[in-house]
Amino acid sequence: MEIALHAISGRWTTLLLRDLMHGPRSFGQLRTGLPSLSDKVLADRLAHLRREGLIDRQEQKAFPTRSTYSLTRAGEHLRPLLTQLYRTGQQLQRHASR
Repeated sequence: MEIALHAISGRWTTLLLRDLMHGPRSFGQLRTGLPSLSDKVLADRLAHLRREGLIDRQEQKAFPTRSTYSLTRAGEHLRPLLTQLYRTGQQLQRHASR
């Protein structure tokens, strides 16, 4: 359990993984999806996820060079965990609003 929690730790990490669960995204697309997130933090989070082996970065040979991020097979294994975290958050929010 600790390994999985460490892999998804850090502010914005679960939201980035959520966005990548919908398919490959460019840096700009990820930035647009999370407008409160600074470029520096986004770059740091993406680097963390790459070190953890959860996402892959592919560069397209063009000008300017464009990078696309996608989940790795290990990242795909987090899908049920993230889905359950989302559901649990919804339930906790309903209980708190009562």
